[in-house]
Amino acid sequence: MAVPARRTSKQKKRQRRGHIKLSVPSMHYDATIGEYRLSHRVSPSGYYKGRQVVNAEQENN
Repeated sequence: MAVPARRTSKQKKRQRRGHIKLSVPSMHYDATIGEYRLSHRVSPSGYYKGRQVVNAEQENN
C-alpha cells in the first residue's frame, strides 16, 4: 500500500532518488599528446595506447 506524499519525509524521498544522476565520463591523461582524453577512444591526433593508429594526413583526404 502506498504512503501519502505528506507522510514521506524529505530524507526518505532523497534517499530513494539518490541513484538518479548524471555520470561523469571516464577520462585519463594521455602522455603521448599531453592532454586528457576519453578512455577507449582514439585521440584527435590519431594515437591509441601510445601508438599511432590513424594517420592525420590520410584522414583529411
